[in-house]
Amino acid sequence: MADPEDPAPADLERENRILERRLRRLEANVQRMEEFQDTNSTILSGLLRDLEAERARSQRLLLNVLPQRIIDRLNAGETLIADRHGDATVLFSDFVGFTAISSQLSPADLVEELNALFRAFDAICDAHGVEKIKTVGDAYLAVGGLAETDGDAASAIAETALDMISAVERRGSAKADWRNRIGIHLGPIVAGVVGVSKFAYDVWGDTVNVASRLETTSEPGRIHVSAAVSERLADRFVFESRGAIDLKGKGALETCFLVGRRGSG
Repeated sequence: MADPEDPAPADLERENRILERRLRRLEANVQRMEEFQDTNSTILSGLLRDLEAERARSQRLLLNVLPQRIIDRLNAGETLIADRHGDATVLFSDFVGFTAISSQLSPADLVEELNALFRAFDAICDAHGVEKIKTVGDAYLAVGGLAETDGDAASAIAETALDMISAVERRGSAKADWRNRIGIHLGPIVAGVVGVSKFAYDVWGDTVNVASRLETTSEPGRIHVSAAVSERLADRFVFESRGAIDLKGKGALETCFLVGRRGSG
């Protein structure tokens, strides 16, 4: 005999249908939550990839302005980068008759030509472990001996200078008669980061000034060096004495032309 308190079959069926509907709603909510999580995870992964790509791009751009060791110091919290280097070798190069060349070429051709020449110089500096500091107009400044890992900076700069002269001679161009002249001096310099919004890594000192004066008093296709450079490298490179040359602000100094490498034929 059925217990009068037992639910009727119709009531059980109704309750069962209610439970099934609740279960389906719960399952649908769980599915939406999972889909939401998957979507969020996908969005988050995409944002992280974009962030990493932007960080890498910023790093590449920063490396065009600062050496990696300087970036590392700034990232470590240093706010003032100023170092004295007791034995650096400084190279200046510029192009002979650049003002006349720039007036003859269209802006697009001028930039294209300079870009090709400076890209070649950049590759030469990288090959010899020399640090490009900057370009100003047609002038190119590079220094050896700024990093602790640098070996024979004077020799590396001499190799760089010879390769730069050769690169310009090999290039040739129907658009312009490109010829460069180079000045090299060695000694103490100061290097550091200046500026805020458009900061730059630069070098200063009498050694830099003398190298610049040697470049301006050089001759087309030649490498003008101080006596200190020729004395340092006499066993590895060939020099041609030029005698005493009057350098602005320095008076008469003994100088030489770097001609080539010893044993190169």
